[in-house]
Amino acid sequence: MKQYLLKLIAGETLAQEETHQIMLNIVQEQYNVQQIAALLMAIQTRGATVDELLGFRQGLLETGKYMDFSDYNTLDIVGTGGDGKNTFNISTCSAFVVAGAGYLVTKHGNGGSSSVSGASNVLAGHGVKFSDDMNILKKSLEEAGICYFHAPLFAYGMKFVGPTRKALGVPTCFNLLGPLVNPCHPKNSLHGTANQEQLRLYTNIHQKIGDKFGVVTSYDGYDEISLTSGFKITTNNFEKVFTPKDLGFNYIEQKDIYGGETPEEAMEIFDSVLEGTSTQAQKNVVLANAACAISIMDRNLSVEDSVAIARQSLESGKALTCFKKFVEINS
Repeated sequence: MKQYLLKLIAGETLAQEETHQIMLNIVQEQYNVQQIAALLMAIQTRGATVDELLGFRQGLLETGKYMDFSDYNTLDIVGTGGDGKNTFNISTCSAFVVAGAGYLVTKHGNGGSSSVSGASNVLAGHGVKFSDDMNILKKSLEEAGICYFHAPLFAYGMKFVGPTRKALGVPTCFNLLGPLVNPCHPKNSLHGTANQEQLRLYTNIHQKIGDKFGVVTSYDGYDEISLTSGFKITTNNFEKVFTPKDLGFNYIEQKDIYGGETPEEAMEIFDSVLEGTSTQAQKNVVLANAACAISIMDRNLSVEDSVAIARQSLESGKALTCFKKFVEINS
């Protein structure tokens, strides 16, 4: 560790092979808490590089549990979190809209970090029991169109940095790794980032991973399409700036997509969107994100064209049917 810290103090970056080895050593508990804290803060102060994150990612995947879903063409839709906006569970809700439209979703998620309710919170609130049983997960994917990977069951390495991250109390490069370590390595992904710098970082990472991807950020700091501002999307094929009007939506206000003060309030909003009783703003923000995800799964469809497909999934009740089936299988 000393040689790595000396490199960072000298203003150098670490190679992918080095952060890969560091992650393996962390899992083998070769470093003390002070060394890990010094490493994380040195990288965070400068900003993590593509190679540094890819090395940590490789180490987390190697020391975690891989789920072989290679026979399926699936999508993950998740944000990096940490935007501090406390929205309701937009990407989780969007995932069921995508599934309702007939596309397979292997969603990766965790409990809330900067919001009242993360994906795992809202699903557990409905009685969902998280599992790493391949038979249950495949049954869920095949019958409900979606399965869910609760991150702590798969990314074992995260627990070895958890206490240090919690003690530091500030974001570190590990906040950016969650969406990148889906245990089934899906062929498609829509990842939300909280700012332009992260969007560029994620785009470069995905280009090296080689999957079909979309990375999105809203200009006012949301790690998803918020409809409160314009937003940028980068994919394998294009980089484009949109306004809500481009997708047929009105601009909305931040309060319109606020997730509430308690997990129960967030869950009520989540349910209301799928049941068709939400506000127009709550519905539209889910449609926008689902449409973006659908356009990644089907490159013959533009984001604008995909809005109608997402709307049909939600308004026909197909998204709700997928959710009910998902809960039934996973409870």
